[in-house]
Amino acid sequence: MKRVWIYQSNRFLQEEEIRRIEQILQEFVAQWTAHGNQLAGSFEIRYGLFVLLMVDEQKAMVTGCSIDKSVHLLKKIEHELGISLFDRMQIAYKSSIDQPIHLVSQEDFRKLLATGEINLDAAIVFNNMITSAEELDTIWEVPIKDSWHARVFL
Repeated sequence: MKRVWIYQSNRFLQEEEIRRIEQILQEFVAQWTAHGNQLAGSFEIRYGLFVLLMVDEQKAMVTGCSIDKSVHLLKKIEHELGISLFDRMQIAYKSSIDQPIHLVSQEDFRKLLATGEINLDAAIVFNNMITSAEELDTIWEVPIKDSWHARVFL
């Protein structure tokens, strides 16, 4: 199973910031270990907003220490680039599958839902709490009505 962690930036990243993050993560996954075992780590930046960190646990299992190393690295990236990757108060959504991503506060998201400016049948949200590559492919981008967002914000 491929384990996934998704970190959403508090703003869209610039091209040079994406290149810098890719450089840092490339160096990190090349030496990422758990109890001396090399992890089969990889990463991806999607939509200029999401940093995905992945490990193929069929090759070696992650540990608390290896996860702590990744969190420490992401905090370093935050500091270097002046971004936040741990701000859970921002919601990313698309008005429909082929529309651009909007990034709003939870308060604004709640208001947009209440006024009907976000169509529950068409709008897509990102479930950044998923933990596997299979979920990434199936339930990361989901209609609001099928997401945890509906339970929390409606």
